[in-house]
Amino acid sequence: MEPEKFIDNFAAIFDETDPSNLNMETSFRDIDEWSSLTALGLLAMVEEEYNVRLNNQDIKGATTIRDLYKIIQKKQSV
Repeated sequence: MEPEKFIDNFAAIFDETDPSNLNMETSFRDIDEWSSLTALGLLAMVEEEYNVRLNNQDIKGATTIRDLYKIIQKKQSV
């Protein structure tokens, strides 16, 4: 899993957020479009692209895009 591809996939769940404004240190909750619907989009994207199931605790425990990335990596290696 490449970080750049993950950022592209993450950005795809938003309608108006420019992917070039996102990086691994971005606090995803500070993105204007972040909502419970985009959180559901994140869950669906991660399951489809990475074959990993995130839960609410995973998202609550994460602050940055890197945090989400690391959680997914950890679940892939189990």
